[in-house]
Amino acid sequence: MARTSNVFAHVEPEIKEKDEQVLEQLGIPMSYVIGLFLRQVVLQRGIPFHIKLLENKPLAFVSQNNEQFNAKIESGLADLIAEKVCQLKAPLTECGVIM
Repeated sequence: MARTSNVFAHVEPEIKEKDEQVLEQLGIPMSYVIGLFLRQVVLQRGIPFHIKLLENKPLAFVSQNNEQFNAKIESGLADLIAEKVCQLKAPLTECGVIM
């Protein structure tokens, strides 16, 4: 058996629980997955996936208070009333999405 070292990490309990559920279904121990990740860091000489900020971050309902959420809903309704919308069936060029 290969020698091993301990790795200690602090993770939010909810994330850990969700990970454990997924990994249990896959039949893979978490320690194996962590080892795979660390091996990929070595092989790729960096984080093995892209880390970037999204330019157009999707609107998250939970990150808004009621006033902000209601303002977005009212803005959308105003666009509907002003007919600043297009049907999904229409080509994106007709909707002004693609120039």
